Amino acid sequence: MLSNRLKHDHDHDESHSHGHGHGHGDGHDHDHDHHDHKAGENCESCGHDHSHTQIKLGQTILGLILVLNSYAVEWIFPGSSVVADFSAMAGALILGIPIILTAIKDLRRGVLSTNELVALAVLASFGTHNYQEAGLVAFFMLLGEIIETRTADGARNSIESLIKLTPTKARRITPTGEEEVPARELKIGDVIRIRPGDNVAADGLILTGQGSINQANITGESLPVDKKTGEEVFAGTTNLTGVLEVKVNRAGTDTTLGKVRELILAAEKTKLPIMRIVDQYMGFYTPLVLVLGALVWAFSKDLSRVIAVFIVACPCAFILATPTAMVAALSAAARLGILIKNVADIELAAKINAFIFDKTGTLTLGKLVVSRLNPLHGTAPADLLRIAASAERYSNHPTAKALLTLATDAGVKLVEPQDFAEAAGRGIKAVVEGSSIVIGRAQWLKDNGVTEDFLSTVDLNETEGFSMLYVSRNGQCIGWVGLQDQTRNEAKEALADLKAAGVRRIAMVSGDRQPVAIRVAREIGCEEVAGDCLPQNKVEFVQAMKKKGYRVAVVGDGVNDAPALAAGDLGIAMGAAGSEVAINSATIALMNSDLRRLPFLIRLSKQTRSVINQNFLLGILFVIGGLALAATGYINPIVAALMHVGGSLIVVFNSFRLVREGEELEPYQPVVAIEAAPAEAKSIGFKPRAA
Repeated sequence: MLSNRLKHDHDHDESHSHGHGHGHGDGHDHDHDHHDHKAGENCESCGHDHSHTQIKLGQTILGLILVLNSYAVEWIFPGSSVVADFSAMAGALILGIPIILTAIKDLRRGVLSTNELVALAVLASFGTHNYQEAGLVAFFMLLGEIIETRTADGARNSIESLIKLTPTKARRITPTGEEEVPARELKIGDVIRIRPGDNVAADGLILTGQGSINQANITGESLPVDKKTGEEVFAGTTNLTGVLEVKVNRAGTDTTLGKVRELILAAEKTKLPIMRIVDQYMGFYTPLVLVLGALVWAFSKDLSRVIAVFIVACPCAFILATPTAMVAALSAAARLGILIKNVADIELAAKINAFIFDKTGTLTLGKLVVSRLNPLHGTAPADLLRIAASAERYSNHPTAKALLTLATDAGVKLVEPQDFAEAAGRGIKAVVEGSSIVIGRAQWLKDNGVTEDFLSTVDLNETEGFSMLYVSRNGQCIGWVGLQDQTRNEAKEALADLKAAGVRRIAMVSGDRQPVAIRVAREIGCEEVAGDCLPQNKVEFVQAMKKKGYRVAVVGDGVNDAPALAAGDLGIAMGAAGSEVAINSATIALMNSDLRRLPFLIRLSKQTRSVINQNFLLGILFVIGGLALAATGYINPIVAALMHVGGSLIVVFNSFRLVREGEELEPYQPVVAIEAAPAEAKSIGFKPRAA
């Protein structure tokens, strides 16, 4: 298209004003600041230096009506050629002037682009008194641009809908009560109240209350997440149930949503290598077409052919091939919580043939869960869990938290412990229902008078990553509990999908003990494993694999894996929501910890590359075929303009097939199912297994 770009001028085009309100249940207006592009600024998002045509839909329709009116006058009043010509000329002026002004603006900036070809075509038709032809050519060129721009805006708006959800107002709690203040005035340490249906105005920690939070805008998770006191909430997420009081710890652009927004906007301004090549040769293209037009005139003396050559020579389909696919791919990725900092990484992901994973927090959940309950001396499994969880109720140790989580999920009713005492690194003592309870390591029980040989009942190997808790009541061991860092449910499926996507080598490196690493690798189907690795060992492992010719992606939690992430060809940080370190240390950040996003990223990359290749082929065919037909006189300028528009739109619509990629990872959930999901999850419970 004559502007050859996706950029729209936010400064003046009211159709893209973002001061509108979005209802989010709280009745607030939601206003979003926008990074306006200044007039005349280069289109970074598509990588082309062409001024944007200042044209509005109403102006285009008025011009078309005047041109069509000239045909009607000729048909109804055959002798009224002066009236028909005047109507066509007026329409051609309305439609053609924006095109000519754009070309003049390009020339004044010292830029020779394909805009000049379109302007020459319109001027030549106008100069030969073919006003109807000039008007229709200008109309089709402008119509194509309007459709392309608005179609591209659809993909861009789907991105912006993810990153512009912070409300403009917040309910701040003060000593005198609750006050409504602009969200931009919130400071770290402020306490805000979030009612059901409200959007969260800033990142913070829940002081009181619990609720179900829809985090899809940040993490891409389709189901809401239950949040309670002490847990973090993110700006831009929506509180579905419950009233929360939240202490602000990040506000404004420092929030996770602010970081996400900056990264997506920055990614749109980067270029694929192929886009840089197109930029490099565009300066030579227009003079070449002018020479071709001169040759057609020299051999045919037919100005209509020359005009048609100028129109079909505009390589808009070719130029749009990459940026439209890139915007669509960014949109699909952002919808699923995948932040890509540089669009070149979309292309690079298709070439990755080796993955190196960290273990803790990446392939595993990074927290202890109860994997085994073994009651002794006739104790019921439920009684063992109730006694142990009640006694551990006021401990902050990870093992205590694992017991409390299991008891809550299983619906076990806890009792209040008395005389609670904790010995760091050893265990706890408490009185539960009048009985003296001791829980902890084996030596802790022996030190507290338990003399029986309870260790002989254990059939778990602590060297493989099991943590053991022994429980005694009134001096007798009534059972033990085995805990471990559980692997992610989707890990095995995700690794199998990576292999199916063409990844040849998958390895796991961990700072944990080798037996633990081997057990986790066995559970998830990872063939290569290295344990007892320090951060520098992980870097050496990555470098060794790269020396063998592999393109390596490193996946970690971004906290202690930053050196390894930087060493890989592609660094992917898992669970980056709320973690500034994770967002900054990787080239790609996954806002949640769903490992299925990784094979999707590989598939999206390959699909994007395939779509770009299809677009380039279509663009080249339209230009070469159009030039041949125009030069030989088989098509006139109006048909040339139609071909030009058709080719560009085919490319645009082909690209935006990518927007729907990954829909299988965010299945549709009816509202009733979403609200019921947390309760259903809790009702599943845990069925203790006796030895």
